[in-house]
Amino acid sequence: MSAIAAAPDNGTATWAPMTREQREQFDADGYLVIKGVLGPDEVRHYASVLETAHRQHPRAADGSLHLLSPVTNYPDLVDLIDHPATFPLVWSILGWNVHIYHSHLDVHPPLAAPKPDWWHWHQDGGRQNRELETDPRPRLSVKLAYWLSDVSETGRGNLTLVPGSHQTNWLPGPPTRDVPWPTPDGARQVTVDAGDVVFFDRRIWHARSDNLSEITRRCVFLGYTYRWIAIRDDVAGLPQRPWWSGLNPVQQQLLGGVGNIGGGHGHDNGTDGDHHWGHYPQTTPLYEALRDRGLLDPGHPPLIP
Repeated sequence: MSAIAAAPDNGTATWAPMTREQREQFDADGYLVIKGVLGPDEVRHYASVLETAHRQHPRAADGSLHLLSPVTNYPDLVDLIDHPATFPLVWSILGWNVHIYHSHLDVHPPLAAPKPDWWHWHQDGGRQNRELETDPRPRLSVKLAYWLSDVSETGRGNLTLVPGSHQTNWLPGPPTRDVPWPTPDGARQVTVDAGDVVFFDRRIWHARSDNLSEITRRCVFLGYTYRWIAIRDDVAGLPQRPWWSGLNPVQQQLLGGVGNIGGGHGHDNGTDGDHHWGHYPQTTPLYEALRDRGLLDPGHPPLIP
């Protein structure tokens, strides 16, 4: 089954929920590719933001940059967090009580030579994967990867994954990560164009291929989870930033500014924990936005109060 889906029209703010076919593909494969989300001008704009970040921040020994909290550092990226062509995939799966908990931008220039074949395969979530006892583990979060470079061929720092592995808690791997080990069976490098987006389940086993091309690899990753899970990103001071008031309420929710004492819209209803637990949907912006659009789905528990 193909994991490629067409993007809705970016020219409108219309939100279209995930289709039945997309949901079936996502449940089976653990990821979707959304083609043509960003146009050439948008790709150039966002790529220039990442190039600025690459110049301004300390880089690894190989010249790469892995920068957490990209919107906090570069507010020009904020329109990616609720993009009408991709954000509906997030709330179609997780519902309205969500925020961005972990995000990063990545810039990887070409490597002079392949790196040792060490084990970089992982599921997102860190300690969640050791402390949750179910098999398979719960989904808990999903991620959008906005590609700002051409990775339509392999070996360009492609997202590499094992389709369907989100239902598998463990892969047979080495005793420690620094021991060379073969690539898992069934692994594939996802080939996409600049402007495409990969939407994936946090549990899918994935890694990054070496960038052995002549193209600098650029991507923005945004991870969404339930508001009752703590945010890893550095967002505490955002409501005091001069650009904060220009964000729409849903963007403020996604960046952790709703339900916090002294924070944003709806903070006066109950304690922080009560609001984050979803006890006040009527003052949760994404709930309001979905309700006003008639998109609350009584057949999908995360989309009902």
